[in-house]
Amino acid sequence: MKETVHNGRRRPRADMRARLNMAEWLEASPAMDQPIIKLAQAVRKVIRPGTVRDWLHGVPTGKPAHPPLTAVSIGCWLASAILDFTGADPRASRILVTTGLVNALPTAATGITDWSSLHREQQRVGLAHMVANIGAVAFYAGSLAMRLSGRERAGRTLGLAGLGAAALGGYLGGHMAYRQAAGANHAESVTYLMQLGWHNLCELKDLPDGRPVSRRLGYIELFVLRTGDSVSVLADRCAHLAGPLHQGRIVSEKGQTCVVCPWHGSTFRVSDGEVVHGPATAPQPAFETRIRPDGTVQVRPALVTM
Repeated sequence: MKETVHNGRRRPRADMRARLNMAEWLEASPAMDQPIIKLAQAVRKVIRPGTVRDWLHGVPTGKPAHPPLTAVSIGCWLASAILDFTGADPRASRILVTTGLVNALPTAATGITDWSSLHREQQRVGLAHMVANIGAVAFYAGSLAMRLSGRERAGRTLGLAGLGAAALGGYLGGHMAYRQAAGANHAESVTYLMQLGWHNLCELKDLPDGRPVSRRLGYIELFVLRTGDSVSVLADRCAHLAGPLHQGRIVSEKGQTCVVCPWHGSTFRVSDGEVVHGPATAPQPAFETRIRPDGTVQVRPALVTM
């Protein structure tokens, strides 16, 4: 790569600096922000917070629902292409293409639900990911129609086009998952960041009653809620996209005190960090607490029980 020298420092040429891969360009481009805002609002209006939305996020399983569903459709379509190239029974390819298309519906539902609760940069890439996958579904729908009408060659051609579109969608989805950390657990891994045993946090009298605050313990930001002489402590950064829980609302869900993340509405039980409502699927790291006779609040990571 050619370089220029400026103030004694080597720098890449301007044309090389300007080169961004497609995903990075999409991430930085505001061109589609208005349609993104309107679409995200429409999705949140149709799929309201509650049981259905929680299932689409994957809250009951503790893992995002969209990625494994995506693997089913892509796996079926890739397998159909392999069968096409090896001259296998065309009926097998039809079954695989059909299975991929049927699975595309719940895959799209989970994907757009997750997408509606992401940051804007993630949504920009996600919109292109969505368009590529819609293209893949359209190609495979056409491929299935051609195959059923006996036009196997045309069906295989459309299938290859669909596989290309699905590969593009997979590439963009990978950028969201691994570069932009959409769907990853953003809560602090407290086990690795603090020593075992009890740690002094603060004085009980310094905590407001009924209002969450943030306190730091070493490298970890903590959500702290005092209720009378009881103190609940969680990692402060939301597991969904690292929103500050101490700025969230305190609500009651089925008689349990919970905190609602101010960014995207994930709801956690303050007693143990369990997810009550998504989009978060990973529980919030929780801490055991005790109060010494001198009024000092002490904490330690809560033990995970199986």
